[in-house]
Amino acid sequence: MPPHARKAIAIVTAAAVIGAAALLAMAAAPSLSTQPRSVTPRGALTPSEETTIALFEQTRASVVSITTAGQVFDPWTRRTQQVPRGTGSGFVWDEAGHVVTNNHVIEGASGARVALADGRSLPARLVGTAPSQDIAVLRIDPEGEMPPPLPIGRSADLQVGQSVLAIGNPFGLDWTLTTGVVSALDRELPRERGPAIDGLIQTDAAINPGNSGGPLIDSAGRLIGMNTAIYSPSGSSAGIGFAVPVDTVNRVVPQIIETGRYSPPTLGVVHDARINALARQRGIEGVLVLGVRPGSPAEEAGLRPARRGETGGLVAGDIIIGLDGRDIATSDELRGALDDHAPGDEVELRLLRDGREISVKVALAPPD
Repeated sequence: MPPHARKAIAIVTAAAVIGAAALLAMAAAPSLSTQPRSVTPRGALTPSEETTIALFEQTRASVVSITTAGQVFDPWTRRTQQVPRGTGSGFVWDEAGHVVTNNHVIEGASGARVALADGRSLPARLVGTAPSQDIAVLRIDPEGEMPPPLPIGRSADLQVGQSVLAIGNPFGLDWTLTTGVVSALDRELPRERGPAIDGLIQTDAAINPGNSGGPLIDSAGRLIGMNTAIYSPSGSSAGIGFAVPVDTVNRVVPQIIETGRYSPPTLGVVHDARINALARQRGIEGVLVLGVRPGSPAEEAGLRPARRGETGGLVAGDIIIGLDGRDIATSDELRGALDDHAPGDEVELRLLRDGREISVKVALAPPD
């Protein structure tokens, strides 16, 4: 046999041996699966997860999305047209169709629509506003079943560390849930226009643009505040959000519904919830009069404000402990007591002055 023929036979034989070895290796290797992997059971949800899910499900229908519109004048057609302006959140207040939101959500708008969780989108009319408290009330006609109003809680009883949930429409992402805790109480938030809003709840539940006007809810599913602002260098959530306390909302909204505005009478005293809280730690109950406005009912009645002592500390003047038979222990209780009266009403103030209890008559003035 020629040498080149023997070489060809050897190459063919080697190839056959390599091919057979490869087939044997493939047969021995496990087959590659093209089927989905089996799911590992996770077990039951934790009690905290079940609670959060249940709270969201029972409150979701009471939260609404608000879209506002503004009027723009077209110089070419010389016509005014409605254009989208912004979005926010709100919540159902009662079965009459009232919806509560922030004043800054609808401020300057020429119209608004309210979207319900069941998909209905309805025109809303403005009932009234309380700019100083950043509260506004809208009204809708659902032409059908109205979503249930949220149960009302109390903000005076809140404690730092309590769990809270916020539901709203951040960046237009409807019915978004975030969770957190009460981070602080009695916060004050300066504003570009008007007086600062005081008595706010601080929370680390994520609040972003579009959350404004939505509810802050406690672990019992009760409304405890209305999300209103954030502190953030970037404009997005930095874990510092603020909510108007429900005690304020529950005091202001009924008056807006009844009269279209919030116009509590004025006593003319300066007071601060944080100073009252510090005084309470020292056993001093009531609302400390920190200042008396010139020409006010308080000045005419001779109320005495606190003053600086020789050592620089605060020396208490008059302390308000009652108004027309109602005991007064906090700034919010004083505001609530004033809400029950109209400008011109004469009320009896109970004061602590130099350790003695006295009573004075005061004629309340219209709001500033």
